[in-house]
Amino acid sequence: MNYFQKMLEISATIFTVFVMLEHLYILYMEMFAWETRGKAFFKSLPEHLFADTKSMAANQGLYNGFLVAGLAWSFCISDPEWSLNVRLFFLGCVAVAGIYGGLTASGKIFFAQGMPAIIAIILSLMEW
Repeated sequence: MNYFQKMLEISATIFTVFVMLEHLYILYMEMFAWETRGKAFFKSLPEHLFADTKSMAANQGLYNGFLVAGLAWSFCISDPEWSLNVRLFFLGCVAVAGIYGGLTASGKIFFAQGMPAIIAIILSLMEW
């Protein structure tokens, strides 16, 4: 493996781990801190809605946890081709959700969630 390939591998790993950590934080916020951190993060929502939407947010947080689990799983697979396929699937899910959220809720969602996942996909494919 040459220097360029090694740097691609490291970069793809860093971006994938960043996406994992970001969604782990979203899981925490939506499942366990919706009425505290959630209020600070989702400032456009009226404050009175947070109590009423706590179970809905927790459900969304659980889905973010599945994304984290899938990306973590991709690092545990010893077969390089399967590892890449699993990583690409879960990064693709994040990218699609980021694009959809960017188009329907806030453009910030695309840049915060969709773009890092797309970069991780590109780097992972270049590494392969």
